[in-house]
Amino acid sequence: MADMSPKKVPMPEQNPADRVRNFREVAQGYTPEQAMQEAGRCLQCRHKPCMQGCPVNVEIPGFIALVAAGEFAAAYDLITATNSLPAICGRVCPQESQCEQLCVRAKKGEPVAIGRLERFVADWAMAQGLAVPDQAEPKNRKVAVIGSGPAGLACAGDLAKRGYAVTIFEAFHVPGGVLMYGIPEFRLPKALVQAEIDRLRQQGVEILTNQVIGKLYTLDELGQQGYEAVFVGTGAGLPSFMHMPGENLNGVYSANEFLTRVNLMKAYRFPDCDTPVKVGRRVAVIGGGNVAMDAARSAKRLGAETVSIVYRRSEAEMPARAEEVHHAKEEGIAFQLLTNPTRIIGTAEGWVEGMECIRMELGEPDASGRRRPVAIKDSAFILPLETVIVAIGQSPNPLIKSTTPDLATQPWGGIVADDETMATNLPGVFAGGDAVTGAATVILAMGAGKKAARAIDDYLEGKDYDPQNPACVFSLNRPEM
Repeated sequence: MADMSPKKVPMPEQNPADRVRNFREVAQGYTPEQAMQEAGRCLQCRHKPCMQGCPVNVEIPGFIALVAAGEFAAAYDLITATNSLPAICGRVCPQESQCEQLCVRAKKGEPVAIGRLERFVADWAMAQGLAVPDQAEPKNRKVAVIGSGPAGLACAGDLAKRGYAVTIFEAFHVPGGVLMYGIPEFRLPKALVQAEIDRLRQQGVEILTNQVIGKLYTLDELGQQGYEAVFVGTGAGLPSFMHMPGENLNGVYSANEFLTRVNLMKAYRFPDCDTPVKVGRRVAVIGGGNVAMDAARSAKRLGAETVSIVYRRSEAEMPARAEEVHHAKEEGIAFQLLTNPTRIIGTAEGWVEGMECIRMELGEPDASGRRRPVAIKDSAFILPLETVIVAIGQSPNPLIKSTTPDLATQPWGGIVADDETMATNLPGVFAGGDAVTGAATVILAMGAGKKAARAIDDYLEGKDYDPQNPACVFSLNRPEM
């Protein structure tokens, strides 16, 4: 019989007063006993509503039942049948708005801690030594994957399982995409990401770094090298700005640059690194998403005395995960809500010394369904600062589009791809993740990569497919790309 406790088994965490002085992981993970106790809360619903919220179709009740029985190895095998990055997903996926939101236990208490259990199983398996899954008979057919973020890794892993010779082309000097440069160490340890990448290599995936596709090779040139299909998973790494006065001052960062310096370039190890980040005593982060929380919490750990989130709506409209907002508050991050920046003020030497803001109130809903912020007359004030980090979103890099002019894209830069096959308007070219949707979640990008792998297999095996979008019909007379 299920444990009917209305509360999740608490996850051990670092004390906030200690963790703001280090970049070690905040959440410590379940012990085997805690995991088995939490797994015992699952009702094992026959209709499995939780699975409807999982973009990669993990057999959630099945793996939880195995955890409850102490069969952790079997649970890992079941998870990895559909999810190639469980240790990562267990940490950074927004389970509260996906699988856990649909959990029956959530109707009269807290849902089963699906994400925490997935993380536990993956961490346990890593500690035991990962077994490389069996591979299909090699097909001696080449597929190129552009970008080694979550979409590219998921696509490459599934194609390798099907026997394809997969090469990932990564523009940076380290693979992993946003998993390595965007998400801080205290939320996602880089050694863990590296272990997942190494496992892909053991499956036969070739990963080439410092390969800027669109400059080094075009998509046509990859086709000439014998790649019969290409998956474009280049993410959304082009930062957005507000285009307000003062954004060119010293001390203004995009969140993309700031987090890349902190994570990929190890600025948090200063002075033992070559890429320091100048963080003043007072820092403001503009934005209300997970990236804004990551930037604010990183700035605090780098020595800032006060860090403020400046967001033009209320907390109810913030897109960041509730857990990230909670952790930020515990760590002393201040929240300037219903506040909109209008200009950044600089010194005569060109450094930030403050930011003018105006108070807002919520009006009627806009196109996103959220209430539109409206400025309050005569409410302007100055926030004294030395550093401003802009975290209001990113868009896809236009490089591939600029060298592949026939590739259909959205007006805002995203590649047009079929929702089910991820096929673009070009035969043999597929795309997914943030390059298609704009900045979204790790698990949604992985889901797109998995869909693309399945469709690429169908395409290369000559299976006809006729999605509703006629521009995405597979071409069985596959021309050179």
